[in-house]
Amino acid sequence: MDVAGRTAVITGASRGLGAGLAEAFHGCGMQLALCSRSAPALAEGERVMARCVDVVDAEAVSAFAEEAAVRFGRLDLWINNAGVLDPIQPLRDLDPGAARQHLDVNVMGTLLGCQAYLRQVRRQAGGGVLVNISSGAARKPYAGWSVYCAAKAAVDRLTECIDVEERDGGLRAYAVAPGVVDTAMQAQIRASRVEDFPERERFVAMKRDGAFSSPAFVAERILELAFDPAHRPDGVLVRLPSEPAG
Repeated sequence: MDVAGRTAVITGASRGLGAGLAEAFHGCGMQLALCSRSAPALAEGERVMARCVDVVDAEAVSAFAEEAAVRFGRLDLWINNAGVLDPIQPLRDLDPGAARQHLDVNVMGTLLGCQAYLRQVRRQAGGGVLVNISSGAARKPYAGWSVYCAAKAAVDRLTECIDVEERDGGLRAYAVAPGVVDTAMQAQIRASRVEDFPERERFVAMKRDGAFSSPAFVAERILELAFDPAHRPDGVLVRLPSEPAG
């Protein structure tokens, strides 16, 4: 699958899955527009536009999208990856301010990224592909993750609505649950208290058994669904397979 010269936008590209996607895509010869609150994992270069952008700032996200479109001509793939896991606590103990901040990043940040990309797709020929990073937590409740589960469920339904609204504009939209990926977020889960997250030990065991997918594996699957017709999903909600052991 030749994706050299295509352009991908990745939010939350400073670490974790976003950084892994950026490195894998760059290795395939793609042009990249990367943003995150801190410096993205890849530095500014011939094929890389790297900007510090807070995804909850509507004007900043819109300006980032405009700059990327001017620089690279068209935006083939936009990935809303920026997200947080905190707070990990039973709902009865949650600080309302922390919950509101979480929803701002995981829901409003995704919504603003979608909005900025949809406007670009309507201006460019050939449509585009939108990927919102979701989670299995959108469909399964976890004690201690009430806000995270709710936010990811919102991302799923948001993506479904976009699919209905934008089909005639040449956009394909997917909410992708990447599976359990070996990132700093997983380290955060393993460091949480069992009293706050009763399923912690399952994730500890997965780390011990090497049962995580790598960011590179997820990157390959996303490129397939975006650009390989043979791997195009039937629906909007996509759950990626786990990376084979070994």
